[in-house]
Amino acid sequence: MPREVRERQMLDAAVEVFARRGYSAASMDEIAELAGASKPLVYLYLNSKEDLFSACIRREAEALMTAVRTAADPGDRADRRLWHALRAFFAHTAEHPAGWAVLSCQARTHGEPFALVVAGLRQQIADLVTQLIAESVRDAACAAPLDEKEVSGLAHALVGAAESLAGWANATAQAGPAAPAARETAATLMNVAWVGLENLVNGRRWAPVRS
Repeated sequence: MPREVRERQMLDAAVEVFARRGYSAASMDEIAELAGASKPLVYLYLNSKEDLFSACIRREAEALMTAVRTAADPGDRADRRLWHALRAFFAHTAEHPAGWAVLSCQARTHGEPFALVVAGLRQQIADLVTQLIAESVRDAACAAPLDEKEVSGLAHALVGAAESLAGWANATAQAGPAAPAARETAATLMNVAWVGLENLVNGRRWAPVRS
């Protein structure tokens, strides 16, 4: 079997085990058994448990970012690009629940260098969303322009909401058959984000009531 294929099988098995057991409790024996390989072969190809975990995180992060970027067609309007990017995000996390569990839970709880990879992924997605929001503001007949800090803050809030919704959608899917589709989940977030942004660019802002 070609090494590339064997490594992919090992990574697939490792993602499943890390998602189910967590990094600390996951065993190389279980990973090797699930991959249909010997433990010495896993060590030969991927060096150590830490290196294997790092490889899983990098692969899952790259796959998610590729799915999001590919969906956001540069020729579309900003709102359509954001819509397609959100649909791709929720579709990918639903189709790869173990990979998302590794990225969203396991990698963040074990410090550097694992958390740094996830932080880099989050920043890439936030940068893309920041660009889309900025473009939408430029394209609109904006009665109340937004400054760069506000646009960046909105983008990071949207990314955080997307991460939370993905976790909720996957947990709902595991609980029963009534899980929301990626389209429904993306529409939920678009209704919050885009309607709110439309109000902002037209000068309609919420303000706290003075007590």
